Amino acid sequence: MKAGIVSYGAYIPRYRIAPKTIGAVWGNDGEAMGRNLNIRAKSVPGPDEDVITISVEAARACMAKVSIEPTDIGAIYVGSESHPYAVKPTATIVAEAIGATPVLTAADFEFACKAGTAAIQTTMGLTISKMMKYGMAVGADTSQGAPGDALEYSASAGGAALLVGTDHVAAEINHTVSYTTDTPDFWRREGQRYPSHGGRFTGEPAYFKHVVSCAQLLFKRAGSQPQDYDYAVFHQPNGKFPVRAAKQLGFKDAQVDTGLCVRDIGNTYSGAIMVGLSAILDEAEPGDRIFAVGYGSGAGSDGFDITVTDAISKLRRDATPTVKRMIETHEFIDYATYAKFRGKILLREA
Repeated sequence: MKAGIVSYGAYIPRYRIAPKTIGAVWGNDGEAMGRNLNIRAKSVPGPDEDVITISVEAARACMAKVSIEPTDIGAIYVGSESHPYAVKPTATIVAEAIGATPVLTAADFEFACKAGTAAIQTTMGLTISKMMKYGMAVGADTSQGAPGDALEYSASAGGAALLVGTDHVAAEINHTVSYTTDTPDFWRREGQRYPSHGGRFTGEPAYFKHVVSCAQLLFKRAGSQPQDYDYAVFHQPNGKFPVRAAKQLGFKDAQVDTGLCVRDIGNTYSGAIMVGLSAILDEAEPGDRIFAVGYGSGAGSDGFDITVTDAISKLRRDATPTVKRMIETHEFIDYATYAKFRGKILLREA
């Protein structure tokens, strides 16, 4: 028995800011920075948006595509590194919002940008063991970047939810593997508002070592090669790293292009790999094969070998906006509005 993706849903805030706009404030060539990162714009959460609202929207979009009772969901796990509450789970609010309560288990996951993929693996185990019929894994973030820091050009907002189970599977997860070490390339201590990072160290040996090693383990487990896949998606801290990793592994640009959402919305952290996978599922056909490798600082990667089934045609994929449509539906804002929305400017009380 194998578990797989029964349904999926994504959400991306409509506000955007361009690298050129950010660079102009700090006296930098933001346009050149954007080209270097392969990022044209990044999404910005509105003043009334956070990980909870993003997760709820993604979960509702996920359930809108299928005729499954929310009460059949036995587990809801939300992976993020920007949960609104330090002590109060996001997952229980999501469960209540979609009518899934009482669920058997709900919790918030944390492993930098791979918290959502860790939740996928957990729900796979719970459904394969028949502890529950379905589980929901969510990856969402409203990521932080200190004013003037390089992260400010990429740290964005968005998320996706995957319904996982063994019945009505639209995309079967044939294999999953992980590769994890203690590599502190990116961190944020308790009470700190913005994260710290190791600059170039975040690329090698952090991102590339883990993504490539995990991918090679997945090839070995699946007995596959890059040419066996129709699509490939990798964690997207910027638009440069996943393209380089893909080429290093032997994938072609055409296999990577559909899921490479970072170019237009920035790095959605825990949502990145899952939003990219959702973009692929928006257009995938039965028989298509997907190679997916996420990454989280600290550091680790989760990989998935996925085959789309005939059940994909039964999903109501037109019931909610596609990822492509959400990317195209945007409103650009200036830096002052962005800073206000993100709490970088605090208004004085009268």
